[in-house]
Amino acid sequence: MQFQSYWHDTARAFADAAQGPVEGHYDVAIIGAGFTGLAAARQLATAGVKVVVLEGERVGWGASGRNGGHLNNGLAHSFLSAKAALGVERAVALYRAFDDSIDTIEAIITAEGIDCDFRRAGKLKLASKPQHFEAIARNFEAVHKDVDPDTALLTANELKGEVGSRFHGAMLSKKSAMMHMGRYAAGLAAAAVRHGATIFEQAAVTGHRQGSGRHSLETARGTVTADHVLVATGAYTPSLFGYFRRRIISVGSFLIATRPLSDAEITATMPGNRTCVTSMNIGNYFRLSPDKRLIFGGRARFSATSDQRSDAKSGDILRASLAEIFPQLAGVEIDYCWGGLVDMTKDRYPRAGYVDGVWYAMGYSGHGAQLSTHLGMIMADAIMGKANRNPVKGLEWPAVPGHFGKPWFLPMVGLYYKTLDRFK
Repeated sequence: MQFQSYWHDTARAFADAAQGPVEGHYDVAIIGAGFTGLAAARQLATAGVKVVVLEGERVGWGASGRNGGHLNNGLAHSFLSAKAALGVERAVALYRAFDDSIDTIEAIITAEGIDCDFRRAGKLKLASKPQHFEAIARNFEAVHKDVDPDTALLTANELKGEVGSRFHGAMLSKKSAMMHMGRYAAGLAAAAVRHGATIFEQAAVTGHRQGSGRHSLETARGTVTADHVLVATGAYTPSLFGYFRRRIISVGSFLIATRPLSDAEITATMPGNRTCVTSMNIGNYFRLSPDKRLIFGGRARFSATSDQRSDAKSGDILRASLAEIFPQLAGVEIDYCWGGLVDMTKDRYPRAGYVDGVWYAMGYSGHGAQLSTHLGMIMADAIMGKANRNPVKGLEWPAVPGHFGKPWFLPMVGLYYKTLDRFK
C-alpha cells in the first residue's frame, strides 16, 4: 500500500515551473497553485496581465490533489437550510454558481485539451437511515421546483441498479461530474504558463509587506513585488495571514483506493458509476477511478493528517466503513491511502473578496474541487476591475471564537457529530 494520493501518483508531473531565483515585479501575485490560484492565473494571463504564482510545494499538492475526485453541483447544506440562512436570492445564486463551476471546468478542459477523464456522471445523495430519506425528499422538492429541475428522487428499490448496498433512497443530481484531479491540475498549470503566467514551485511565502500601493512577498528563493495579491491557500494558509487563519478551520479528510476491481465486482458494487455521498454527519463519499478502483473517503478522524502513521490509522477506519457499506469488498486489497486538509468555515459557506489589502477565495468546506476553478476566475476578473460576479460578496465572515490557527476543539466536534449520527 502506498501512502500517497492516487491523483498525484497517476498523473504526469507539471514540468513548466520557473527555475532560478524568485524575483521581479508583477501586476498580480497569487499564493497557492491549487485550482483557485491556477484558474485565476490562467484568466489573468489570457487578458495580458503579468502574473506570478508562488507555491510552497508543487502544483496541486494541497486539497486540489487530495480530494475524492467529485465535481458535485448543489450546496454543502440542504437547499432549504441555505434559503433560511442566506435568503432565497443568495441561496439560488450560490447553488447556480456550483452549476456554473462544472460548466466552467468542462469549458477549460475542452479549450485547453486537458486529458483528465472528465465525465458528467451524476451524484447520488444516499439516505443512510429511513428518516434521512424523508429529509432528502423534502429538500429535493424545493431544489427541483426552485433551482434545479435536472434532479430526481430515487426509492430504495430504484437504487438497486446504482449501488450494491442497502440505502433507503437517494437524490440524484444529474449535472454532477467527476475527473482525474491530478491530471487536471497539471493541465491547468500548463495552460496558465502557455498564456504567459509564471509559476514557482517550492517557493513558500514566508513574509508579506505592503506599502505605497505595492506588496512584497518573501520566499526562501527570493522576493517578488506585485500591485495585487490573491491568497488562494485554503486550509494550508500560512500563519502570516492571521485574518484567514482565525476564520478557517483545517479539518482532516482521508481516502483509500482499492486495487482495480473486476467487471463482476463493479457490477455488484457500483453499477451506476456515479459519485456518491452518504447522509451521515460523519459520512463517506466514493466513486470509481478511471482504472476501476473504488476511491472511498470520509472524515475518518477529526484530526489533521500529519504523517504516515496518522494516515494509516484513518485508513483502517475507512477500510472498516467500506466493508460495512460493501461487504462484498471486505477483503479487497488497498493500494493507496492518503489524507489532506479541508478548509472549513464555521457556517460551511465559501468566502471570497478583498480584505486587509489582499484578495482571497477559500473556505470551500469540502466542496472546493468544483467551485474553486470558477471562483478563482471570478476573483481574477474582480482584480482586473470587471463586473463583480462573486456569489458570496458581502457575506459576513466573523472569526471563530478562541481559534487562532490550530483547531484544538476538533475532538469535541467529532464526538458531537458521532453522537448525533447515533441517535438521528
